[in-house]
Amino acid sequence: MGAQKVQDEENTEINLREVFSILGHKIWLLLVCLLAGTAAAFGVTKFLIKPAYTASSMIYVFTKTTSITSLADLQIGSQLTVDFKTLGTSRPVVERVISKLSLNTTYEDLLKTVTIENPNNTRILKINVVNSDPKLAAAISNAMAESLSDRVAEVMSTSKPSTVEQAVVPKKSSSPNTVRNTVIGGLLGLLIAIIVVLSRYYMDDTIKTEEDITKYLGMNTLAAIPLEHSGADSGKHQKVRDGSK
Repeated sequence: MGAQKVQDEENTEINLREVFSILGHKIWLLLVCLLAGTAAAFGVTKFLIKPAYTASSMIYVFTKTTSITSLADLQIGSQLTVDFKTLGTSRPVVERVISKLSLNTTYEDLLKTVTIENPNNTRILKINVVNSDPKLAAAISNAMAESLSDRVAEVMSTSKPSTVEQAVVPKKSSSPNTVRNTVIGGLLGLLIAIIVVLSRYYMDDTIKTEEDITKYLGMNTLAAIPLEHSGADSGKHQKVRDGSK
């Protein structure tokens, strides 16, 4: 059992050594594919993918008429947070935003650009809006916060929740991530090159060396006859064949 384990470890080491040797002989191809993947990913990300901007506004779950003097009120606030998140994506709230800003979109399409988060251990709702226009992203986020506050007041028959922070126009795009995409593109190009090199090597079953005979046929080599090709010999052989005709 121990001898078999040692043999398996030796075979694994030999196989890994063989793999690294194969890749080492094709290092130039690996580098070319790495650079090609990096350049392609950078170019696509920088020039073909349209940047998107994220703007965020925040509202407080408790209204001005809600007391926070007891544990029960705090627990109610946690439950209201879940209710407010659901209300925030409801059709009346979203369609009110579309109407207010005169947006040329549908409820379903606008909803895809909106996410409502509840930061841990808080009673604050954060409304994130992603859009290719930074000014429009901020306008939609603020309109969503206002519309949600109005809807909460209507449904609960209470005062509007307070706005914690209004969205500002983002100066930097939130996506795509040029550095990440460039690195992924380079690694993908390298991976493809490695797969191609190893596949071509292991799918080639022709005998090339004495080691191949032992490895694939399980036979020992008694002698090796070198084969030389030279211009003089080729011409000589051609004359002999011509003479025989």
